[in-house]
Amino acid sequence: MYAKDQFNEAENLNPSQNPHIQDLFSIRLSRRQTLKGGIGLSTGVLFSSLGLTACGASSDDTALKLGFSAVAKNKNDKVTLPEGYQMSILHALGDAMQLGDAPWADNGSETADSYNRRIGDGHDGMYYFGLGEDGKFQVNRSDRGLLCVNHEYVVSPFGLHPSGRTAGASRVTSEVEKEIYAHGISVVEVKRESSGTSMSMVRGSPYNRRITSATRMDLSGPAKGNALLKTKYSTDGTRTRGTNNNCANGYTPWGTYLTCEENFTNVISRSDDDALRTAKEKTALARYGMSKGRKSPYLWDTAGTDDLFARWNTAITGASSSEDYRNVFNTFGWVVEIDPFRPDSTPVKRTALGRMAHEGAWPAPAVKGQPIVLYTGDDSRNEYIYKYVSNKLWDDADINGGLAAGAKYLDEGKLYAAKFNADGTGQWIELTINNDQIRTYGAYTFADQADVLVHARLAADALGATKMDRPEWGAVNPLNNEVYMSLTNNSNRIDPTATPTGNQLKPDAANPRYYDDGEGNKGNPNGHIIRWKETGSQSATAFTWDIYLFGAENDASATVNLSGLTDVNDFSSPDGLYFDPRGMLWIQTDDGAYTDVTNCMMLAAVPGQVGDGSKDVIAAGGTKTIVGAKVTADTVRRFLVGPVECEITGIAVTPDGKTMFCNVQHPGEDASLTALSSHWPDSQTNASSTKRPRSATMVITRTDGSLIGL
Repeated sequence: MYAKDQFNEAENLNPSQNPHIQDLFSIRLSRRQTLKGGIGLSTGVLFSSLGLTACGASSDDTALKLGFSAVAKNKNDKVTLPEGYQMSILHALGDAMQLGDAPWADNGSETADSYNRRIGDGHDGMYYFGLGEDGKFQVNRSDRGLLCVNHEYVVSPFGLHPSGRTAGASRVTSEVEKEIYAHGISVVEVKRESSGTSMSMVRGSPYNRRITSATRMDLSGPAKGNALLKTKYSTDGTRTRGTNNNCANGYTPWGTYLTCEENFTNVISRSDDDALRTAKEKTALARYGMSKGRKSPYLWDTAGTDDLFARWNTAITGASSSEDYRNVFNTFGWVVEIDPFRPDSTPVKRTALGRMAHEGAWPAPAVKGQPIVLYTGDDSRNEYIYKYVSNKLWDDADINGGLAAGAKYLDEGKLYAAKFNADGTGQWIELTINNDQIRTYGAYTFADQADVLVHARLAADALGATKMDRPEWGAVNPLNNEVYMSLTNNSNRIDPTATPTGNQLKPDAANPRYYDDGEGNKGNPNGHIIRWKETGSQSATAFTWDIYLFGAENDASATVNLSGLTDVNDFSSPDGLYFDPRGMLWIQTDDGAYTDVTNCMMLAAVPGQVGDGSKDVIAAGGTKTIVGAKVTADTVRRFLVGPVECEITGIAVTPDGKTMFCNVQHPGEDASLTALSSHWPDSQTNASSTKRPRSATMVITRTDGSLIGL
């Protein structure tokens, strides 16, 4: 999810000529009334029963209303919350998870090995699982649970090394080893404190676990054992090591965590070995951002000859793939399933969900007798939105089925890419070797279904899927199953009257804005949130869509500020999205276009539904689009503002709605260790702090212990 261009090196690589929705509007969208009674306040939570079906708003539900005063935009080095709210730090980079390890020392002295037992860096997506007394997933439990948190990347790194990263063409072995262990996922047990609704980490819990860039992973699904996944480490292509650049996330109704590998090109280098590569290999590597002679920003492959480091280079050095790591690049970019309730279990990369810069994997509420449905986005400019539909139908008996249930539902299914039509309709097109568009695609010859999934971007190119403005997080409304996805920004959109060069795109109906904000940002610098409603069941192949919300500064022109944002709810670059169990939508930002005015933030929203606004609306640049109802202070309101130079990301709310977890990533990211610009989280309570900034998970509650947001 990291928004800075230097950590999104796979962007601008989509050369396909897929349509940009510039055809005429031909089908009129019917206007739909908003949900009767608004969003229900029932604490029946996201799942109405062990069958985990979606909750509906009943006639006796109380309408949800935002019950806090909007937080003002600011540039403070602290988290600013509404009156009546409080926060504490659950854990931050380097905190010890087990007994016996020393506390964080604030000087980088912690050993590399200790990061197998310490909280990692770059806190990102996360999910809370209720923990029963029997050690199993208990969906409605709020006072005790397991919290899974992604650690996307190492920041600068301010906290890991005594003097920051040592400069040079070759990396220091001890520094790289520490960085490898600081990536990945933390699983920790959390419990409510003796009074109130706040929570703390249970240090020494047997459930506490680190999964890192060195952890063994199994490969499963259609690509398991394929020649494209064979390496020196796994000559049969059935396993690999490590998960990297874990951004957003997902979860399953059977109680497992899904973590998603996004900007994995950050950690892998490639020699100039074009002379040894086939034309197919060169096409595939280029499409995923792995150009010849490319050096990764991390340079992990330069730290030594040991496999812990050498495997981060995809060069051909041996006689076959069993003698080198030419295919290691193909073992990243997957959705990884983790069973948090079984600390000794081996994580599994589920290849049926396709390989891309996965931002997350968001499930629709499971319904007995219907397929499991997951949505995902490929977070790079001009990339696609995808949907996975399982072959097997959901059975309540699989709750607490662990990775065996994952194999049942996530190893066999259909993967689709989305095409958004200008009239407000859309189609899901299956990525299958049986499709003539894929089988006869001129730019790349697919060998089999495994090849299609390993190179899902190329398959989506062949199908003519719609290029989007950086698909980020998604979320499914538990009250009506409508799907929301943030399109955070795109500097590659150009004036509709201009002639595109390279991978530039003109605006289209689903990505309609081109403008210059006068501060050096052009294209669609503030981003938007698109939403859609499936036609029929959640596994349908047709949908209708509109744009729920446009990011904009409150004083922007009407063709930029299409959602009518004001000072209480204007924002830029939507990123994290989350529907809490009551149906309230939370929107987080990762912005570089509005940071002269405010730090990044989180807003709360009562979302409405597809079709509640207007069609044929003219956006900046002159493109027609379909816009949801204009927002008000009663429907969208700023809930918090983060510390200096941070990203607000990752959110989870307990089933009873009284405890919120939220992450602050990379505070003070634009500074250096010798000239720090942030000292958060210590600065939250100590304005004169000189400590190093750290990514952290905070716990937010109301001082009176009542429901969050109301």
